[in-house]
Amino acid sequence: MDIIQRYFEAFNAGDPDAMLDCLTDDIAHHVNEGTVRTGKAAFAKFCAHMSRCYAEELTEMVIFANADGTRGAAEYTVNGTYLATDEGLPEARGQTYCLPAGSFFTLKNGRIARVTTYYNLADWLRQVA
Repeated sequence: MDIIQRYFEAFNAGDPDAMLDCLTDDIAHHVNEGTVRTGKAAFAKFCAHMSRCYAEELTEMVIFANADGTRGAAEYTVNGTYLATDEGLPEARGQTYCLPAGSFFTLKNGRIARVTTYYNLADWLRQVA
């Protein structure tokens, strides 16, 4: 569970390198409404894209883990600002948004081997319209 806490602390600090340190080399990153990205290089590219388009802070974090430490989950609120237009999405004009979200994790050898993130895209679209 500590690795999940560190991952989200790095996210909130805007430190993608610290996030990458929490991951296995073959990380499977399942994003909401997107394709699976595999490997740290793909994850780093995703982080760079997200940092360009969005400024986000996660609050109201609750982290869960199974007894053997191989699975985890987190529920939280995403507080964000839409900074730059993301391809296929509405035009960015500095809109703010706040929505519930969750992430699910597979843990291996003290690192995150899979992260799957979910949020309500329709809710986000309403907020930035």
